[in-house]
Amino acid sequence: MTFRIGIDTGGTFTDVVAFDESSGTLVTTKTPSTPSDPAEGFLAGIDKVLAIAGDDAPVGSDEIAAVSHGTTVATNQLLEGKVERLGFITNTGYEAVLEIARQSVPDGYGNSYFWVKPDRIVPRDLVKGVAGRMAWSGEEIRPFDTEGAREVARWFRDQGIDTLGVCFLHSYANPAHEEAMRAVIAEEHPDAVVSISSEVLREYREYERSMTTLVDAAVKPKVSAYVRRIARRLEEYTDGGVPFYVMKSNGGVLSAGEVVHQPITTVLSGPAAGALGAALIASVAGFDRVLTCDGGGTSTDVSVVVDGEPTLTTEGSVGVYPSKIPMIDVVTVGAGGGSIAWLSPEGTLKVGPQSAGADPGPLCYAKGGSDVTITDAHVVLGRIPPHLLGGEIPLDVDAARKGLETLAGELGLSLEEAATGVLEISAWNQANALRQITVKRGLDVRDFTLTTFGGSGSLLLCRLMDVLGIPTVLVPPNPGNVSAFGLLTVDVKNDYVQTAVRLASELDPAEVERLYDGLAERAAAALETEGFGPDDQRFVRTADVRYFGQAFEVRVPVPEGAVDADVLAAVADTFHAEHRALYGYDFAGDDSQQVEWVNLRVSGIGPIQRPSIRRHEPAPDAGDPTARTRRAVCFDAAEGYVDTGVYDRATLQPGQAVHGPAVIEEYGSTVPIHPGFVARIDPYLNVIVTREGHANREGSPA
Repeated sequence: MTFRIGIDTGGTFTDVVAFDESSGTLVTTKTPSTPSDPAEGFLAGIDKVLAIAGDDAPVGSDEIAAVSHGTTVATNQLLEGKVERLGFITNTGYEAVLEIARQSVPDGYGNSYFWVKPDRIVPRDLVKGVAGRMAWSGEEIRPFDTEGAREVARWFRDQGIDTLGVCFLHSYANPAHEEAMRAVIAEEHPDAVVSISSEVLREYREYERSMTTLVDAAVKPKVSAYVRRIARRLEEYTDGGVPFYVMKSNGGVLSAGEVVHQPITTVLSGPAAGALGAALIASVAGFDRVLTCDGGGTSTDVSVVVDGEPTLTTEGSVGVYPSKIPMIDVVTVGAGGGSIAWLSPEGTLKVGPQSAGADPGPLCYAKGGSDVTITDAHVVLGRIPPHLLGGEIPLDVDAARKGLETLAGELGLSLEEAATGVLEISAWNQANALRQITVKRGLDVRDFTLTTFGGSGSLLLCRLMDVLGIPTVLVPPNPGNVSAFGLLTVDVKNDYVQTAVRLASELDPAEVERLYDGLAERAAAALETEGFGPDDQRFVRTADVRYFGQAFEVRVPVPEGAVDADVLAAVADTFHAEHRALYGYDFAGDDSQQVEWVNLRVSGIGPIQRPSIRRHEPAPDAGDPTARTRRAVCFDAAEGYVDTGVYDRATLQPGQAVHGPAVIEEYGSTVPIHPGFVARIDPYLNVIVTREGHANREGSPA
């Protein structure tokens, strides 16, 4: 046996999936996270999954082929605003670039304000300028002031500022001045951690490039220390080490040794893995337009999948900090199992974004928690069992009940009204996040299938169907481990970009090919260090294109092969079509509206062996499933508790159907089926939820 292991560390649980490359089998498990030292939960998860995989014969650490990891270290640091003292070095005369920023109008021009600036990541007194200047073409206009640079480096050293970001004008065209600045810092302030913009984001727009570089610098100390610590412990565990990869926001993985130099690429590491895993599962099941809903202990992450691929963006942000790097387009809302229910000063019930986390956790964890959470509401209403992980973690239902009784008293409601109210607010928070990635992008949420996963992702699916008008929900097998599974489905991937603003009518195909070849050479060199030979390397070319005079671009694919006039014409045609799909109009055939190229991009990909998803033929004599047990469950406060069948998901077979009210339980997740809904099992063991009488995919009533 040879195992590739995927590990996704969340706020409450660490999810683990092991893929046996020799037999193609998958083994899944979960273990509590250890926030004080994540390495402990990481290694405990490996121990646990290998013990399960070995069954009677133990599996040794020497049978681990590789480990892929999804982490939220960078994400949590930025969301919590825990940015240590940070210095910024830019051109003399441009020290106010962070104040100038970009105009943002999040709520429209009809409000009393319309000039919104994000919080500064560096205070004004920690910004220093150095003389020197490059032109947009890369030509040096004024020489780099080496002595001035030394003074700046010494000043930061004397102030005790050990983390620095460097962004000079037009360094995307010529990085010589930034590289000279880094060399000076290495001499004058050798203990400093430095990020330079020409390595972090080699494209124009000084504000976005500055912010992205500073975010990279801000997370570099903590991410680097975390990854190195995990790598060291893993090396000790395996007596020599195995390939260790970390999930990136762009939908690929990268070796731990390289990630420490590109920490910003991990800002959406865990959510990206979940979106990719869910996309693959839904695609195999026959759904090509999918919304993913990944519910964890702290938050819920949602994304859009079209034609089997999650959508990508370079206009994302983490917390209040914009980060212009390629990332899967994920929206996060504070609506996880540990999200806290609280009263506003006006006496209004609110839920999240604060979370009780894993320690102390919800009241029902009996670990000293003092706040009512979403999990407490579920367990009091009977929607989840009085335990987690198949009985490994018992829950204190009485503690949850007492907390909810207190909350209900403050609201003047019954216990059931207060508990269902907490869940209703959580459902609307999730629904609003799903609207944000659909309606705001011109998509109709009703055209999509919702895929719910994560430990808490499926608990409110019936309400989401009602609120959003979604016709179908898919719940994968082992939904609590989809993010860890996703880590085993992604290739090694690196993105490279070069700004080259040119009107399409003035483009020289030879110049375009030269620029793409340069980007491909950088990608090939990185893949070589990752162990992929020339025959195993794959490259994807894209271009950011716009109409002349527009402020933002549309990314379109660039055909493979030599760049000639036909390739450039094909890019223009694709751009017109994409622009029409996004904005409802285009200027194809209008010579007065010129097409302009802005950024050239190459993704270098090293493919890996993906786990296969097996099809199971329906048993001809399966019959109706039998409830394992029954318990009282409250789905509606007005209706009270109803006698509800509880089904063991592991016993459900393809072709069988479970009619609500019902609860489907498995090791790491629970699916409440409200009255009026039905869940059927498809050939891939997914639970497909529709309304009673709604036609299923085969056209017959569900």
